[in-house]
Amino acid sequence: MYGAKNEKRVIVTINLLEGIRSFSGQKIPYDRDGSLVTHGTGFFYDQAMDTPTFLAATGNSLARAEFTNGQWHVQHLFKNSRINCLAADSRTPHRVFAGTQTGGVYRSSDGGQSWTPVGLAGIPVKSLAVSPHAPNTLYAGCKPVSLFISHDAGESWKELPALRACRKWWWFSPAEPPDWRPYVQALALSPADPKIILAGMEIGGVLRSEDGGQSWKTVRGALLDCHSLMFHPTNGNWVYEGGGSGAGAAFSRDGGQTWQQPRAGLGKKYGWMVAADPVRPEVWYLSASELPNLLKGEFAPPAHMDGNVRAHIYRSVGGAAWEQLSGGLPVPLDYMAYALLPDPTAPGHLYAGFANGDVWHTTDYGDHWTQMPFNLGGIHRTLIMLKG
Repeated sequence: MYGAKNEKRVIVTINLLEGIRSFSGQKIPYDRDGSLVTHGTGFFYDQAMDTPTFLAATGNSLARAEFTNGQWHVQHLFKNSRINCLAADSRTPHRVFAGTQTGGVYRSSDGGQSWTPVGLAGIPVKSLAVSPHAPNTLYAGCKPVSLFISHDAGESWKELPALRACRKWWWFSPAEPPDWRPYVQALALSPADPKIILAGMEIGGVLRSEDGGQSWKTVRGALLDCHSLMFHPTNGNWVYEGGGSGAGAAFSRDGGQTWQQPRAGLGKKYGWMVAADPVRPEVWYLSASELPNLLKGEFAPPAHMDGNVRAHIYRSVGGAAWEQLSGGLPVPLDYMAYALLPDPTAPGHLYAGFANGDVWHTTDYGDHWTQMPFNLGGIHRTLIMLKG
């Protein structure tokens, strides 16, 4: 086992108010107008909780936080190495993949305690996605723009050349000067249709494939500067994007074919990470900072200026205006929330991982937050959570 279970049973008390609806066997509180009810008395949510294990790319190592013997332990692996992305295999417990800047893809079969190189060495691997449909199948998005697929858990790889052929002359990335070449920042696989793949570019927009990556079309309305991209884990109609252009956030309700950029309560922001509640796809979150103030000589995004990022975490419910969340969080945030992790087994639960290595947790959809009792040493810019 990669982590010990916390056998304590947690009871969350929630105000029933006008009624309870049921979805996938879970009772979720709603007000009459459909808004979330997250506090008060009258409804008891009883769930045996697993204590998660966290893996984070720190910028120069891989941090692993595990709860054992009644306390948290943090260890660092891949020291002096740059990890770009992490992905867990939901079909195979304890299997995790890491994409690196120079070493290609690594695989762990014990929840991140030990690792084996499995391919694409020398190619900067910027994004990974494990298929929820086909065993041992995963995709790697790379720099320059390219996409590879493996059907044997990373032992061998084949390029899907159609994505490379889509590259436009104006695509670029300012993230790694003087290398301005664009890359595949994010990959999202539909939970409903194994042939639908979305790829987000830094910088170049979002492309959609309906044939497993054999051909691609650029979608309209999505953000050009993609930072994060995800399908809802169970509803293949809902897709979410965070990015550094437009409104800072965008979403789709038709599997990524058409997009909207909701601005009410947000304005124009430099968005980064998006996440959605595991039961209610219309409840989603965004971490975002202010755009650079060119009149004050700011050219770099404040999001990456640790200690003064001027950022917040926002929540949108059912198409309503964005709400700025606080509830114990620093306001504004001094460090960017590069990670937002919903708990797939607990509606309303969300973890936020910050650039300084802190992790915060909410159990009530972001109304109240508590800081986890460990520090990962940094999150630049990937954090995943393992439960099992």
